[in-house]
Amino acid sequence: MKHKALMWSFSLIALTFVLVRDACAYIDPGTGSYIFQILIASVLGGLFALKIFWKNIKAALTRKSSTGEGQEDDKQQQ
Repeated sequence: MKHKALMWSFSLIALTFVLVRDACAYIDPGTGSYIFQILIASVLGGLFALKIFWKNIKAALTRKSSTGEGQEDDKQQQ
């Protein structure tokens, strides 16, 4: 029953988008600059997240390799 209601809702929403008439509307300059700001913020945020993620990976790899090298140095000293 719930599945049928969901399908009917989806069908009505799809028909709404298909049967829309042309709109006499415009996008003002403020909207364009806002979209540009969102795009730039998304790119910079993604690059920052990648930088942090890369530092974590690099730190994990250097810790593993440094512990292995430290054990070999201890064996050579004994």
